[in-house]
Amino acid sequence: MTSDTKEKFVWQWQQTHLVFLKEKALWLEEEKSLLVADTHFGKAGHFRKSGIPIPETVHDQDFRQLQQLIDTYKPLRFLFLGDLFHSEHNLSWEQLLQFVEFNDTVSFHLVKGNHDILPRRMYENSYFRIHEDTLTLGKLLLTHEPLAGVPKGFLNVCGHLHPGVVIQGKSRQRITLPCFFYRNNCLVLPAFGRFTGLMKISRETASCILVTTSDAVIPIKLNNKVG
Repeated sequence: MTSDTKEKFVWQWQQTHLVFLKEKALWLEEEKSLLVADTHFGKAGHFRKSGIPIPETVHDQDFRQLQQLIDTYKPLRFLFLGDLFHSEHNLSWEQLLQFVEFNDTVSFHLVKGNHDILPRRMYENSYFRIHEDTLTLGKLLLTHEPLAGVPKGFLNVCGHLHPGVVIQGKSRQRITLPCFFYRNNCLVLPAFGRFTGLMKISRETASCILVTTSDAVIPIKLNNKVG
């Protein structure tokens, strides 16, 4: 792995340059593709149906962030690694379709996750190319959940876990931050959606950990060495 700027971090894996972005996204330079996982659009509406008054505006910043990524990198493909939409249909689905239609020069793909349970016809009538299980890009295996075993010579890129790591500061202050983490030929992306939780991971279980903040990608462990 090699650092580029504090806003991104570059890792060359075989012939592929993977660029870790502070926006909790991954840029595949050779493929001209952006990857994110676990946006969970529609989660606010899901809670409102249950009587919990969560405003729909909690998703607006995520849409703005996606648009900024597209404007900056001009991808040919945008790949969602599962849990694009949180649950049953609500008005956020139409907002998502409008976003995709606005960016009509980009090919949008969804590798379905456990929360992607909308009726098949809704996916078929959308602008997304749907992948039920695994999407292969060269030597990259794109899935929602981590594979139980990764074939030799391949890298599994996935989401699902919402990884976070505890950072301890002065006076015993602690904060849990989203992170990318890598182990056993599996790279797990942080959850992109702001209205999601974090699963704390142990530093001992990962070979590499890169924390994301609003300003930077910060490597705190590389190749089993803590930074």
